[in-house]
Amino acid sequence: MKLLAKRLSNKFIPLQVMFFFVIIVLALVSSSNVAAYASFGEEGTEAVALLKWKASLDNQSQSLLSSWVGSNNPCNNWVGIGCNNVGRVTSMNFTGCGLRGTLHNFNFSSFPSLLRMDFGNNSLSGTVPPHFSNLSKLIFLDLSLNHLSGTIPFEMCLLSNLNFFDMSLNQISGSIPQQIGMLSSLNDLSLHSNYLTGSIPASIGNLSSLSTRLYLNSNKLSGHIPSNIGNLRKLQVLLLFQNQLTGTIPPELNNLTFLVGFAVSQNELTGHLPRDICSGGLLRLLAANDNHIQGLIPKSLTKNCTNLYRVRLQRNELTGNLSEDFGTYPALNYIDLSYNKFYGQLSEKWGESRGLTSFRISNNNISGGIPPKLAEATHLCVLDLSSNQLVGEIPIKLASLISLFHLSLSDNKLSGKIPLEISKLYELEHLNLAANDLSGPIPKQLGDCTKLLNLNLSKNNLGEGIPFELGNLHSLQSLDLSRNLLTGEIPQKLVALKSLEILNISHNELRGSIQSTLDGMLSLTSVDISYNQLEGPLPNIKAFQEIQFEALRGNKGLCGNTAGLKACSLNKTVGNKGNKAIVWILLPFFVILFIFCAVVYSCVFHSRVRTKETELRGANNQNLFSVWSYDGKLVYNNIIDATNEFNSDHCIGEGGFGVVYKAHLLSGQVLAVKKFEVSQAGELAHLKSFESEIRALTEIRHLNIVKLYGFCSHPRHSFLVYEYLERGSLKKILSNEEEAVDFEWIKRVNVIKGVANGLSYMHHECSPPIIHRDISSKNVLLDGEYVAHISDFGTARFVKPDSYYWTSFAGTFGYAAPELAYMVEVNENCDVYSFGVLTLEVIMGNHPGSLITSLPSYSSPSWSKPIADSILLKDVLDQRLPPPRNQLMVEVVFMVKLALTCLRISPKLRPTMKQVSADLSKEKPPLQNQFYKITVGELFDDINKSTF
Repeated sequence: MKLLAKRLSNKFIPLQVMFFFVIIVLALVSSSNVAAYASFGEEGTEAVALLKWKASLDNQSQSLLSSWVGSNNPCNNWVGIGCNNVGRVTSMNFTGCGLRGTLHNFNFSSFPSLLRMDFGNNSLSGTVPPHFSNLSKLIFLDLSLNHLSGTIPFEMCLLSNLNFFDMSLNQISGSIPQQIGMLSSLNDLSLHSNYLTGSIPASIGNLSSLSTRLYLNSNKLSGHIPSNIGNLRKLQVLLLFQNQLTGTIPPELNNLTFLVGFAVSQNELTGHLPRDICSGGLLRLLAANDNHIQGLIPKSLTKNCTNLYRVRLQRNELTGNLSEDFGTYPALNYIDLSYNKFYGQLSEKWGESRGLTSFRISNNNISGGIPPKLAEATHLCVLDLSSNQLVGEIPIKLASLISLFHLSLSDNKLSGKIPLEISKLYELEHLNLAANDLSGPIPKQLGDCTKLLNLNLSKNNLGEGIPFELGNLHSLQSLDLSRNLLTGEIPQKLVALKSLEILNISHNELRGSIQSTLDGMLSLTSVDISYNQLEGPLPNIKAFQEIQFEALRGNKGLCGNTAGLKACSLNKTVGNKGNKAIVWILLPFFVILFIFCAVVYSCVFHSRVRTKETELRGANNQNLFSVWSYDGKLVYNNIIDATNEFNSDHCIGEGGFGVVYKAHLLSGQVLAVKKFEVSQAGELAHLKSFESEIRALTEIRHLNIVKLYGFCSHPRHSFLVYEYLERGSLKKILSNEEEAVDFEWIKRVNVIKGVANGLSYMHHECSPPIIHRDISSKNVLLDGEYVAHISDFGTARFVKPDSYYWTSFAGTFGYAAPELAYMVEVNENCDVYSFGVLTLEVIMGNHPGSLITSLPSYSSPSWSKPIADSILLKDVLDQRLPPPRNQLMVEVVFMVKLALTCLRISPKLRPTMKQVSADLSKEKPPLQNQFYKITVGELFDDINKSTF
């Protein structure tokens, strides 16, 4: 060393410099190793934290995360986990994965690099941990559509980098934290559909970056709308509807010139609408209905609000001259101004809204005539001008509105005759012209409107007789011709109205007997024939057996057992005294003849029964139902024995209106038996459903429709007997982890095709067509080969081709078509919509509720389009299966696209099941985009560019 030092000193290098250099090199090497070890440690911490959280979830959730194994690096193909280029976890995406558990065991501090956390549409429960504040870099947070409860921790307001925050559709209570204004980077905030209470914090006006949406609707928020919401100048959508807000709408909201959607409906707001609500000219949705808003319509809505698409201002206290306060709206689709104080006359400008489908302006003070140019809005489906002061005649040009299915002009001062041309409205389902001054006869041409469900012509001056052509309205369920000047007899052909439930012909001058005419109307539930000149016995149907005297009063010749009526005289039945004598002479002869025939029949019958029983005892190995009508009693006893008097041990599920049992007969045959509830009086509790199912299933035979073997209507046990399908319901299979994995893509594709074929057969090949009305995963059964069978026809209806029914709601919520929410009509289109929901459920593995609500076609306004564009199809598919490959991939994509067409809001835009079935059988073209890049929004765009 001394020699080395001497040599170095001879080279003029100080020894101290040499040591310093060595120390620096060692330090650099050491720091590199420390960094490497630190890196390894962070990766290990993330893995440990994720595995610990996985262990806290339920078994099904853990199996969904089976790729999470004891590795030190979660970036190695762990499902749902995304990383940056240095191996840090930056994103977690578990949208719609069905995760069940809590966030209590999630170690937030282990993920300092996390940018995106997408946990939407799962089954997470429990409270929201305050430790979200540890995710200081978080940009995107979606916890929507879960079962989270408790309050919003104020610590979440410390996420200063948060750009997107969605906690909607949970069970969050309490108030919105006052500190929410600290989320300075936020441009999208959604807290709707919770149980939030208290006032909207004033600090929310500090969210100056909020540029997309602010959704606080469907909560229990109270107090005033903060005026500093007007500071959110970039905001596009503001939804505050369905709360308990009071006070006025702040004028500061005039600053929101970029608004596309503004909804404050169903609150307790007073005052006026903001004067410049549409000063930016971008507004498409305006909803302020069901408040106490007063004053005039803002001028900004008249001048430059040409993008308006949907307007709901009904049930307020708005006023103004209707002909002056509204402009021309070429994009307008829906407007409801009903129940306000508008006056003036109907402007011809409304006809320039060529895309208008619904125009409601009832219960105002509108005067003048109905402008014929209104018929230029050729897409009108709903026109309600009732309860105003309209005068003049009904314009003949309204008959050109060939899409019209709801026309209400009642409670006005219209005069003249009902136009004969009204018969051209072939789509008409609801026609109400009551309470006017209409005169002349009821047009017989109304009989051509065969889709009519409700016809109300009451309280007019209509004369002459009831046209027999009304008997062609086989779908009619309500007919009111009361308080007119009608004469003559009730046409015999009205007995053809087999669907009629309500009949009011009171306060007319009708005469004659009603027994033969109305006796066949078994569907009647309400009748009023008072104040006519009708006579004779009452019809022997339920509606007249339960009728009140007030509905019969004012007729001088009616008789029957109802209180207030005289009993019917035997003279009218038997005749004169001579006829009575003949009857008494012949009566003993007929009695003796009857007794003789009965004895002979009894002997012959018992002999045959003994022979049949002998034959049946030797037929144990045969299909017992080949002799169903041969000896029903024997079959009945076999089923009672096989189910041990319908013991719960044999129960395999519940169908509509009954419990289903498995019956294993001695012959070896296995059956499914649906037992209906019977009252103590021995009457069926759901007689109509029992009869509907029998009638439907005895009319049809199809591979994809469950087979009905027979039925029994007995005071003790009433039941239906079906073929037994081993795998049970589609709902059961999808909810069971093991069965769902076995239910691979090829089987799912074939099930969807099978259901489509069955519905197509019912709608288009049965005469009359059959509407199921309750297509859902619980009503599709699978046999051992996974062949689909549509079941449970208790709510099914027969319809004349292209006809419609108006009825009480039937079906399963979540599958029912949206039009049933505001008009309980039923037609083939309702089944088509339910099929669309079912198809997505089979492909996704669970009910597609959240996906449907994100579709532009569902919510209509354009702001939902970016949501659909952000949803990748691959993330929507059932994650329990590997992604489909090759031709199956093409089939699945096509089926999703086809399902979206079935979910169109307008029933008329949906395909028929015949078209669906045909399209599913065709060869599919190759995909235009890579499967892993396809979004739901892209598919939605495709269906708008093409026809199916």
